[in-house]
Amino acid sequence: MARLQLPVRLVACFLLLAAAALAPAARAGRFACNATAPRASTCQALVSYAPPNGTAAATLAHVRELFQLRSHRALLAANGLPLSTPPTAPAPTPLRVRLPCLCSGGAGATFQRPTYRIRAGDTLDAIARGVFAGLVTFQDIAAANNVSDPNKVAVGQQLWIPVPCSCDPVGGEPVVHYTYVAPAGSSVAGIAQEFGTTEETILAVNRMHDAKSLVAGQVLDVPLRACGSTISNTAIDKNLRVPNGSYILTANNCVMCGCSSSTWQLDCQPTQGISSSACPAAKCGEMFLGNTSSPSSCETTKCSYAGYTNTTSFTILANLTTSNVCNLLGCLRWRSRLTLLRRSGWSRRG
Repeated sequence: MARLQLPVRLVACFLLLAAAALAPAARAGRFACNATAPRASTCQALVSYAPPNGTAAATLAHVRELFQLRSHRALLAANGLPLSTPPTAPAPTPLRVRLPCLCSGGAGATFQRPTYRIRAGDTLDAIARGVFAGLVTFQDIAAANNVSDPNKVAVGQQLWIPVPCSCDPVGGEPVVHYTYVAPAGSSVAGIAQEFGTTEETILAVNRMHDAKSLVAGQVLDVPLRACGSTISNTAIDKNLRVPNGSYILTANNCVMCGCSSSTWQLDCQPTQGISSSACPAAKCGEMFLGNTSSPSSCETTKCSYAGYTNTTSFTILANLTTSNVCNLLGCLRWRSRLTLLRRSGWSRRG
């Protein structure tokens, strides 16, 4: 009898290992992306990247190379880092990576980038979970590259890594879609609070029936509110969207536009350190781009960015915008008073 127990145990161990290997991992999933208009079906999306545990800390240069970003400045802008930050600096975790997104067939995926060249010893699963930190699954990579057998990939073969993304408005408003891998111990409510949205929005966008169904490693579509702007509909960058806590370089890097949650309006200035000979002057009469004046105690006038064109020559557009500071301050005071009343236990009952 003792001789028969060893094979049985081996078979049992084999079955347990096989079951674990076949257990469904948290899938990256498809992000709904139903935009079909030529200009609406493409956009700039954000992707969250955090090197897996146990791997060496990545530098900004490493991340730029991994995702084939065209410029170091673009990586700095997406993360609100100073332009003086060197490529050798450690990458924050998680790091935001801005990538082009394309909608097709009701779903969105990053357009043409990133790609990865197979090395000796690589497997699709190791690439998906190790190199790209679970942003995709090996099934996604295989399907996107017409790989019939994921176990048979050739050294030197170049693969497209289809990270899920979206360009769709949410609640009728334009947003920046953020591809986010849920860390262990996180909750839908906590993620919503961290990124300034609601639990209901995350559940709806990701077609989740219950917040309790969230699992570690699940790839979520988190819509980030974008700052409003006065960019002209005829401008090349008319679809410019910048979320809170970041900025973007536009108009051939001549203009830096940031977003702040205090006003939710783009604040655009000439980019420092760019040669003036490469950038045409942007003015509103005698006022330069980004400058403000106060014609009265309540009004503030600003020379605001309105986009750029390149029809006949490279031109940066700007126009005057006026805001009523008194109304804004009044709203903020009432909001502060209401918050204090709520904290003190005030209610409308009785």
